[in-house]
Order: sequence, then C-alpha cells, then structure tokens
Amino acid sequence: MFTTEEIKAAHSKVKSGADFPAYIREIKALGVTHYEAYVNDGHTDYHGANGHTATVPAKYEPISVADTVNAETFRQELLAHQQGKTDYLTFIRMCADTGIEKWEIRMDGMTCTYFDKAGNEILVEQIPQ
Repeated sequence: MFTTEEIKAAHSKVKSGADFPAYIREIKALGVTHYEAYVNDGHTDYHGANGHTATVPAKYEPISVADTVNAETFRQELLAHQQGKTDYLTFIRMCADTGIEKWEIRMDGMTCTYFDKAGNEILVEQIPQ
C-alpha cells in the first residue's frame, strides 16, 4: 500500500492547477481510491483498499474558513487556478474566503467534489484524464 512519503513525492510535482490531472493519475497508480483535503490546515486523508489510510499532516498554520459560501466567486477563482494562474496557497486562501471547507477526490468516478462547513456539496467536477 502507498505511504505518506510516496504521496508527498507525487504532490511535490504540482506547481499549479494545470498539473493536477497528472498528480491524480500518479496517486491512483499508487492505489489511492479517494482522499479528502482540508482547507483549514492542509492535512489530507488518503484512502485505499482494505481500509488503508495515510494522513499527510497539516501543511500550514490554521486559517479560518468563511461560514457563508460564495459559490460564484469560488467557481471563477477555481477556473483561474485550473488554468495555472494561481499557486496552491493562493487557491487555499480563496477556498477559505469563499466558504469551502474541503474537497474530496474519488478515483472511481474521477470526480472532485467541494464541500462547505455544513457538508453540503458546492460543486462536483470531472477530473480531466
């Protein structure tokens, strides 16, 4: 099964949202079935077969996530990030400011779902392959 070191090595290659599809392909090949990334501190829980979980610890000091979602601004800023116009920490700050608490990546359907603090789905996207 995959390790946090393997996940970190794959993630280190991501410089912008444009690099994301290659990252997903790489961790899927490692055996990751899905993961949740948390905006408040950057920790991520990676899941695989037979209940295997590896947690990559917090990446930055905790930040506050807005209680109210601004879905339209989030969509606009997400598109800019996916086009490589912003770096990861800029993307994280934007998520927090627009009320996104976490996102979940599912390898089976190749989807990325963004959630607010109440657990509501804000946006579901197909991941380019």
